[in-house]
Amino acid sequence: MAATDIKKFDYAVRDTHGKIQKGTIEAPSEGAVAHRLKEMGLAPVSITEVKTGGLQAEIKIPGLSDRIKLKDVAVMSRQLATMIASGLSLLRALSILAEQTENPALARVLQEVRNDVEAGSSFSASLSKHDKAFPPLMVNMVRAGEVGGFLDDVLESVAANFEAEVKLRGKVKSAMTYPVVVFVIAILAVIGMLLFIVPVFATMFADLGGELPFLTRILVMMSDGLKIGIVPLIVGIIALNVFWTKNKNRVEFREKVEPVYLRLPVFGQLIQKIAIARFTRNLGAMVRSGVPILQALDIVGQASGNIVIERAAKDVRESVRTGNSLAKPLAQHEVFPPMVVQMMAVGEDTGALDTMLDKVADFYDQEVEATTEALTSLIEPLMIAVLGGIIGFMVIGLYMPIFSVFSLVE
Repeated sequence: MAATDIKKFDYAVRDTHGKIQKGTIEAPSEGAVAHRLKEMGLAPVSITEVKTGGLQAEIKIPGLSDRIKLKDVAVMSRQLATMIASGLSLLRALSILAEQTENPALARVLQEVRNDVEAGSSFSASLSKHDKAFPPLMVNMVRAGEVGGFLDDVLESVAANFEAEVKLRGKVKSAMTYPVVVFVIAILAVIGMLLFIVPVFATMFADLGGELPFLTRILVMMSDGLKIGIVPLIVGIIALNVFWTKNKNRVEFREKVEPVYLRLPVFGQLIQKIAIARFTRNLGAMVRSGVPILQALDIVGQASGNIVIERAAKDVRESVRTGNSLAKPLAQHEVFPPMVVQMMAVGEDTGALDTMLDKVADFYDQEVEATTEALTSLIEPLMIAVLGGIIGFMVIGLYMPIFSVFSLVE
């Protein structure tokens, strides 16, 4: 059922204690609302469709209002696992989640998933229809949980996995936010000085006559060049952003760009550790949930975020397909350190592969945290020195002619 068929209804119900409760629910029809409320053990008193036209219409910002974050899916998975483990039926749990989630886009998706399940589809098949909201890793783990009869355990594992991923992303973002913000503000300040302050000084110096110092002439040339090039520069930045958005997921583009990421002098190791942590955590979660190893390797390679790791996963998949070792092909890829290969080999030999993969993921999570802290402590003084040098250069270039003003006046 399409999201456009979902309507919003205000309802009043009488609970098991005879008290009146009110709320709002999304459903395709008034009858569906009544049916769902009865399933929840509530007696409907009134059901009224909410008119959302005119001034009451929900404001939707493309790319923001319809965005479902990984954190939202992690919270939803944790809550769903708790409700199913407590004995609630899947339909009732999905109804409750659709009502109480704060993300309107996720609420609509959950409502559609519930409707599909009510119509006879499996939970995993219903999730797979919404690939932008639910990653393939979650869909396949849920499918394994349905087959094995341990859906609540699988959802707990999904939640823990996504929570770890959210925590990892948060560490990197928090470490990089300050340097990026300072850098952007500094660039804007320099552009502002070149466009608005330097021309004023240049006019004043020209009126006084005399030859400008070398540093001042450089600033004036930069200011004049920026006046001419500011529009092409903005157009170029927009064009580059459009090009990046269209091509960043193309295999040909990724094969050229993503290997370079790993060779960057400062950030290469951080990107490598993030990719390894993501790969091992996802693979461990899927193996523990009973997902077939070949299918798991195909999914975790794509979820790693780097095509070098993805290629390695494909090699491992082919090795396992022919009956060979899981860890041996990884030794041929420099992106995987010997420790990772050895721990996977030990886990494979002892039958505790998922445990070993979790240990590797935990180790690299700590490595990522340590690396981001080290980068932050290194970047901050470097940025202060570089920005101080740029501002100092501009100030000196502007004030040097002032020292000769009096002689020019005389």
